Amino acid sequence: MILIMNMTWKEMIRKRVMILAMILTVLFLTAYWFIADAIAGSERYGGFSGGSSLVANYTTGVLMMMIGFFFAGFVIALLSIFSAFSSIAGEAEQGVMQALITRPISRSQFYIGRWLGFVTLLCCYTLFLYTAIMIITDIHAAIPKEPMVHVRALLLLALIIVLLVSLTMLGSTKFSSLGNGVFMTMLFGAGWLGGMLEKVREIGILDVLDAEDIGNTLSNISGLMSIIMPVDALQRKMMHELIGLDELGGVIDVSSMISGFFIGEVPSATFVVYAFLYAVIAFVWGVLRFRKKDL
Repeated sequence: MILIMNMTWKEMIRKRVMILAMILTVLFLTAYWFIADAIAGSERYGGFSGGSSLVANYTTGVLMMMIGFFFAGFVIALLSIFSAFSSIAGEAEQGVMQALITRPISRSQFYIGRWLGFVTLLCCYTLFLYTAIMIITDIHAAIPKEPMVHVRALLLLALIIVLLVSLTMLGSTKFSSLGNGVFMTMLFGAGWLGGMLEKVREIGILDVLDAEDIGNTLSNISGLMSIIMPVDALQRKMMHELIGLDELGGVIDVSSMISGFFIGEVPSATFVVYAFLYAVIAFVWGVLRFRKKDL
């Protein structure tokens, strides 16, 4: 499995997938620096100069993190999909799979090795992106200092990667490379749309329009979409854990419309467990399907 994992890393680098992703990430971080600078104005976070100053800095940091991770969530999700969408079908179509399977490597070892390769590489990328966003935000404003807050946020981002890679590789055992890429992109889009519907309801637009019945319908639709594709809900949970609105909701002044747009309704811990089980089932199902797949 380690051999296959290393092969996956080298393949991602050889195809310049991660190189292109890093170039675009650097461009985003450059833009994010100027966005953060514009939000912070001429102020720089220099320490605990006073209670009001600390609250103002943290409030500014919250807005910056919401903007930064709104983009980062898209990048991590799409990179997870497009890294693994042809992991099985593509190699079978090119005849690479037949050459590898004849070696003393079981199908399960090959599948798990590929899965580990994608997940570990994407987790390393996510750690880099997360750290860069935090550093830029800390330079211009303030960020959470509790280590466990960052650990929980990173674990939720890792769960997103595990879920998407597991689903994408499962789809690759059934569909062609192109079909799987289109299917997973549309599935992710459906989950994102469900999250947006929930955010529209959360920020109170429907209350202004006096459309309570429509709000209930949107809530049911968004809930169903989140069950089918939990990624957007996990991203909202990550932002909620990172910012700590429950603990600081009465201290920091974050507009309900801003927090509603970027976070919306926060999923429960039970939903996180559901997403984890979803990923486990997709992973196990993919292994079992690949063991019986005709090459």
